[in-house]
Amino acid sequence: MNPKKDLLSIEYLGADEISQYLDLADNFLEVLARPIPIVPSLRGKTILTLFFEASTRTQISFSIAAKRLSADVVSFSQATSSVKKGETLLDTARNIEAMKVDGVVVRHSAPGAARFLAERIDAFVINAGDGAHEHPTQALLDLMTMRQHFGTLNKLKVLIIGDISHSRVARSNIYGLKTLGARVAICAPPTLIPLDIKELGVEVFYNLDDVIGDFDVAMALRIQLERQQSGLFPSVREYRTLYGLTKERVRRMKKKSVVMHPGPTNRGIEIDPDVADSEKSVILEQVKNGVALRMSVLFIHAGGKIE
Repeated sequence: MNPKKDLLSIEYLGADEISQYLDLADNFLEVLARPIPIVPSLRGKTILTLFFEASTRTQISFSIAAKRLSADVVSFSQATSSVKKGETLLDTARNIEAMKVDGVVVRHSAPGAARFLAERIDAFVINAGDGAHEHPTQALLDLMTMRQHFGTLNKLKVLIIGDISHSRVARSNIYGLKTLGARVAICAPPTLIPLDIKELGVEVFYNLDDVIGDFDVAMALRIQLERQQSGLFPSVREYRTLYGLTKERVRRMKKKSVVMHPGPTNRGIEIDPDVADSEKSVILEQVKNGVALRMSVLFIHAGGKIE
């Protein structure tokens, strides 16, 4: 299979393309379990992590993934960059092109920023989150985690709970899950649900207690206060009461169901500490799978070779 130059979105990936990323990521888990978890697949390649928004887990995950593949990694910090001096994204693109890096991992607050960059440079571009649009690698690692637990995503019942309107993770997961045959539903206050969400083929619920027992996967989303306008729900306390994954709610879930969260978690709001640390939680598995999945993505798009 010849991959596209860039990974900008899950929306237009076919089931075979998604499976290619997941299958290779499963293989890289074996590499990460070795005493020396490094392979020379991308030796001589240079990967730039270009993060215009704050990130800890995603940026570190990509950096570790690149280093495990023996690539050189250069990290960009907006706080110390020329962006603070008025440099535009187009200027940045031109400078990247002049530096001859092989790949760019970009996060930006503007939807479409990754595509803008990809259309203007020869290096491959991986979208690490563009505004409220998409976050492809987070969705892929979530799909990977679900597949490990259930074997297949076909007909799997997945409930995504919380701030759907501002969540690029929700959008990417919906695209990927639907492509692989899962049944997807969302549950949130009406003010946190996009008006056109049913066009994506999802069911919509407003009462979590009515439906929590019907699903195999419950994925809580972080309340993104930094992206919201005020007044979308009365209070954090009321949100937790109505939509939080509490121990009492999780007890009503299926015996083999799992609880997920893309992180970072607001403990005590969208998910209680007892739930986040419970046997049903696969949050740390998501983090571990994130490195292997991003190794897979970098390997595929950088033209890596198995040695």
